[in-house]
Amino acid sequence: MSLFELFILAVGLSMDAFAVSVCKGLSAGHLRPVHNLTCGLYFGGFQAMMPLLGWLLGIQFQAFISTVDHWIAFLLLSIIGINMVRESREESEDVDCSFSFRSMLPLALATSIDALAVGVTFAFLQVDILPAITFIGLTTFLLSAAGVQVGALFGARFRGKAELAGGLILMLMGIKILLEHLGILG
Repeated sequence: MSLFELFILAVGLSMDAFAVSVCKGLSAGHLRPVHNLTCGLYFGGFQAMMPLLGWLLGIQFQAFISTVDHWIAFLLLSIIGINMVRESREESEDVDCSFSFRSMLPLALATSIDALAVGVTFAFLQVDILPAITFIGLTTFLLSAAGVQVGALFGARFRGKAELAGGLILMLMGIKILLEHLGILG
C-alpha cells in the first residue's frame, strides 16, 4: 500500500471522528484548547489501536483465507463505506457536550470500529502495521482536533458531508483492492 493510498484510507477512516468532533465543537459553548486536544487524543488513539487489534486477528487467519483475502477486504470496506454513506443521510443526533472520559470513550470506540475491520484487511494485504497505524492515528488526531474548531466556527452542517466523503473513499479503496487482485488494475 503506497503512502498516498494510506493517506486516503486514513482520511476516510477519520471522517466519523471528524464529524463527531464537529458536533462536539458545536456543543462546547466556550471552546478551550484542551477540547481540541481531548478529541484528538481519544479519536486518534482509538483509530490507531483498532487497526492494530484487527491486524493481530487477521494474521491469525491469514494462512487459511489467503485465496479470498481480496474479497474479504472488498466486502469489509464496502460494508463500512455503505454504512457511513447511510449515516450521512440520517438526521444529526444530539452529541453530549461533555469532554469527560465517560462521554468520550464510547464515542471513540464507536467511531473506530470500522478501523478494526481495516486492520484485518491490513493483515491480508501484508501492510507494514506500525507505520500504518501511526499515520492513521496522527491523521485522525489532526482532523479531530480541527473538527472541534470547525464545529465551533461553522456548526454541524459539515457532518453529513464528512461521513459521505469518508464512506465513498472506503468503498473506492475496497473496489481498488479487488480490481488489483483480480488483475484488472496493475
